[in-house]
Amino acid sequence: MIISRTPFRVSLFGGGTDYPKWYENHGGAVFGFTINKYCYISVRPLPPFFEHRHRIVYSVVENVREIDEIQHPAVRGVLSDRNVDTGLEIHHDGDLPARSGLGSSSSFTVGLINALEAMDGSMIGKKQLAREAIRVEHHVIDEHVGIQDQIWAAFGGVNRIEIQPDGDFDVQPAILNPQRQKELGDHLMLFFTGFSRIASTMAKKQIDNIDNRGAELTTMASYVDQAIDILQSDRSICEIGSLLHDNWMLKRQLAGGVSTPEIDAMYETARNAGAIGGKLLGAGGGGFMVLFVEPDKQPAVEQRLSEYVRVRFDFDVTGSKIVVYEPAGLESR
Repeated sequence: MIISRTPFRVSLFGGGTDYPKWYENHGGAVFGFTINKYCYISVRPLPPFFEHRHRIVYSVVENVREIDEIQHPAVRGVLSDRNVDTGLEIHHDGDLPARSGLGSSSSFTVGLINALEAMDGSMIGKKQLAREAIRVEHHVIDEHVGIQDQIWAAFGGVNRIEIQPDGDFDVQPAILNPQRQKELGDHLMLFFTGFSRIASTMAKKQIDNIDNRGAELTTMASYVDQAIDILQSDRSICEIGSLLHDNWMLKRQLAGGVSTPEIDAMYETARNAGAIGGKLLGAGGGGFMVLFVEPDKQPAVEQRLSEYVRVRFDFDVTGSKIVVYEPAGLESR
């Protein structure tokens, strides 16, 4: 039995500049962090006593004989790409719901690749792991996604990610005073809107509209270093909240459907209760909303948003890792 644990992420600034259509011409940069909420993938050889050859367990259960019969796109894509020739049982468990803006699809892909590498007796480096997940999602599954989620999932931490026009990337840990990092975490609240959506569908709308939103994306990219400058200074950390608000106002313009009347109402309710700023995570349309709220005003915001589920979190620093490695029996493959 092999089990991988891969974190979800909160992207604060620079989202949209990690789409190839943008960074191939302008480069890209994002700033954010991973959280201690995880995607768990377990993999083991399936004993040869069943009519099915592969068993995939997630929100549904798939029992199939051939890889191309698998409905889960990431599982089908990864197994076919790796030419897996043995029967497998794969289980997915997540701390938070899928399709929620936290990079869960890429966490799944990263975690599955990591587990399969371990099953083959290999330790894959974080950069290679991220690159493999990007390649699979872009060129095997043909998803309309960026590249930040795979990088966050593989590396973990609080980082500035620089993306070169050729697609290479550099993960730069944010150099923050531990107390300042704690202060940032203490000012953030995470709520589930109750709406799930297909990220690649939302992303495709933004990708198709990139040529018309160059000014917005250029400004949003500039917020990455502005945010880091604030956090590395003795300026009021509340400036991060104001920057998040400005960022969300721009992000709403990237494509139709990024926000909805219900989401706008939720955000305004939070602002009226004391939130300084915030944003929907991921491509928009639903999922999780992160809010920047001074600690003394958080009870009021939580009370006004009582119909939504709040998720308390801390920072993750490990990225994707193998948490159970029990290779006994793998030789039977």
